[in-house]
Amino acid sequence: MRPEPDDREDEVGTDGPDPGTAPAAPPADRGEAWFEALVTAHLPAVHRYLLRRGARDEAEDLTAEVLTVAWRRRGDVPEGAELPWLYRTAGFVLANHRRRHRPVPVADVPDEPVDDDPAHLAVTDDAVRRALLRLSPRDRQVLLLHAWEGLTGAELGAVLGVSTGGAEAALSRARARLRTAWAELDAV
Repeated sequence: MRPEPDDREDEVGTDGPDPGTAPAAPPADRGEAWFEALVTAHLPAVHRYLLRRGARDEAEDLTAEVLTVAWRRRGDVPEGAELPWLYRTAGFVLANHRRRHRPVPVADVPDEPVDDDPAHLAVTDDAVRRALLRLSPRDRQVLLLHAWEGLTGAELGAVLGVSTGGAEAALSRARARLRTAWAELDAV
């Protein structure tokens, strides 16, 4: 069985499975009891992840879609790293949802890519929001995954599709850039 095209965003250059291959056969212990435990343990976190990224009206449906992908691809869910895998999948599901529901007339296509991730809109402190807006989308993603979702090290790396060291370096660089952005705002 091939994965459906909407299950994942293009994963070129990541450590994830090739989206053109069939999902791994689920281990014998990945039945209904495993799935119920996964849902019980991680459903609230996945739902909050989607809410924080601006999917307020669709968060329940998108959470269900993430869990459907988890069931269908349960052989691909890494033992002990279920939540980072679910966050990564939620990011793909949300990106696909936004693409499907956003008509873009060709005349309105911008010359430069636009970062329309509404995650920063959930930040209520205006000064923090202004500082975050000075960062790249990648830096914001790293900082928010760390601050909101509590991810560090290997979990952060799994969501970002990089090694643990790469995730720690990305977090360190993002923090440094945030300090610089904050200082620039204070100077204004």
